[in-house]
Amino acid sequence: MKRRAFLAAALCAMTTTIAPVQAQDNYPNKPVSVIVPFSAGGTADIFARMVSAHLQKTWGGTFVVENVGGAGSILGVTRLARAAPDGATIGLASTSALSINPTLYGEKLSYRPDKDLVPVAQISVVPNVLVVNPAKLKVKSVPELIAYLKANPNKVSFGSAGVGTSQHLAGELFQQMTGTQMVHVPYKGSSQMLTDLLSGQIDLAFDNVPLLLPQAKEGHLVMLATATPERAAFDPQLPAMSEFLPGFEAVAWHGFLVPAGTPKPIVDKLAEEIRKFMKQPETVQKMAELGAIAVAKDPQEFSAYIASETTRWKSVIEKAAIKLD
Repeated sequence: MKRRAFLAAALCAMTTTIAPVQAQDNYPNKPVSVIVPFSAGGTADIFARMVSAHLQKTWGGTFVVENVGGAGSILGVTRLARAAPDGATIGLASTSALSINPTLYGEKLSYRPDKDLVPVAQISVVPNVLVVNPAKLKVKSVPELIAYLKANPNKVSFGSAGVGTSQHLAGELFQQMTGTQMVHVPYKGSSQMLTDLLSGQIDLAFDNVPLLLPQAKEGHLVMLATATPERAAFDPQLPAMSEFLPGFEAVAWHGFLVPAGTPKPIVDKLAEEIRKFMKQPETVQKMAELGAIAVAKDPQEFSAYIASETTRWKSVIEKAAIKLD
């Protein structure tokens, strides 16, 4: 009897050991849904399709991108968090979803990043850039802008893609670090904000490079600084905000995640292949053309980055006393 019990336990242990290995070796054994919590055609959508196409080409199988936009990415991320944890659903999420919304919405948020999702790999950093409408503000540098704002409190407006977005919080952080006061004008997306910025309805904005660069090249907007810790590759002549305000950083970023409970071998396999793809010279070049920086952080690094960003933006949100209607 003891021998039978021993053999049964050994068989069980062997089966447990083999199962995760098979989960990795056989993956993907059915179509994979790739959730993008934004509309088609945007930067995040392009990133997700690049990675999905690579995974499909490398492993075979089918990776289908699904755009589930709405509510500042909450709808799509909630769907990802509630999906079956079997590897058949992966998704892309960004700064707002993972490091801003938890503080902004609190218990009202329909998912918990640290409980309902497992980080797989961070793939990008997209610099926010401070731009001004030259017809409204005759400033040529960040110090000139700060001096003007201090002399004209609450007389300058800054736009954003919406309350609680990285663009909004970049403006709040700027005010907190400079002791200035501006009027925040939120929009339902960057495209609407850009229209009013170009027409002079608002004075300045922080927003992603891909949106602003064409307008800056045409002279319709003037870029004063990038909100990255160091000067960005897309324009080494453009100062980093940290050169004037040490420690200033306000970037957008993206990464892949899976529902909590997804087998670790699957997470590891996805992480390894996605990171390998992000390090390829062709990928780095393509990301640069899109105004982004290719990143290849593993699950542990990405998890730590999400936590640090959450802490940082929580402080900004609380100091600004940002309230949702």
